[in-house]
Amino acid sequence: ESYVSQTMAQLPYHYGFKVRIFPSNQQKRSIKRNSDASRFIYNEMNGLNRELYQLKQVKIPIRLVQQRIQTLEQRLKNPATGISNSHGWLNDKALDSLMKANAIKNYRRAWEMFRTVHQAGTPVFHRKRTEQKYQTSCLYPAKVKHPGMTNGSVRLLDHQHIQLPKLGRLRFRGMPAKLLARKPGIRIGTVTISMDATGRYYVSLQLASQHSFVVQTASKAQTSIGIDLNTDN
Repeated sequence: ESYVSQTMAQLPYHYGFKVRIFPSNQQKRSIKRNSDASRFIYNEMNGLNRELYQLKQVKIPIRLVQQRIQTLEQRLKNPATGISNSHGWLNDKALDSLMKANAIKNYRRAWEMFRTVHQAGTPVFHRKRTEQKYQTSCLYPAKVKHPGMTNGSVRLLDHQHIQLPKLGRLRFRGMPAKLLARKPGIRIGTVTISMDATGRYYVSLQLASQHSFVVQTASKAQTSIGIDLNTDN
């Protein structure tokens, strides 16, 4: 199977790293909006599932209960549309559509993990915190023959700037030099934008490649450089 047709999970080598970014005030506001929306969607998914779980405990076939169950199940089949239609502010063009998809995916993953441990109930709600965080994904246009770090929806513009959906151009600092030297052949997957409790902003990128991220040296006395996660996303 060719590199172009392989998914991130199918590529054999994976690597993750985090760089500090320096957003403008407008970009900071956009990060907060997307972070708030991500948390809201996660909690809304949890609320819908919690209500659905409780209604299904009702053993008497009450018509209103059955209708509500059908409504909830329908909304959960296509939550990105269902939740956005119920809460119009989520249709704001300033919000990253892939943020919504990742919030839903993260909730479903949390639900599956929760159900493997607990016999009943739902995951906990995410509380509002000082820190901000949301995830997006790097997409590659169909015309791109060789997906890399410079031609996706998330891409490096040069050695100091990165382009992110809905945020635009951001200055960054701290990328490993060895990655900058071999940008072709490295695909970007999930991207996490975050702000810590001290107000510093970061971008974490999950990368994948057909080739190892570890540079093996000729001398045994020297150590290899880099961290090869070699795990599925």
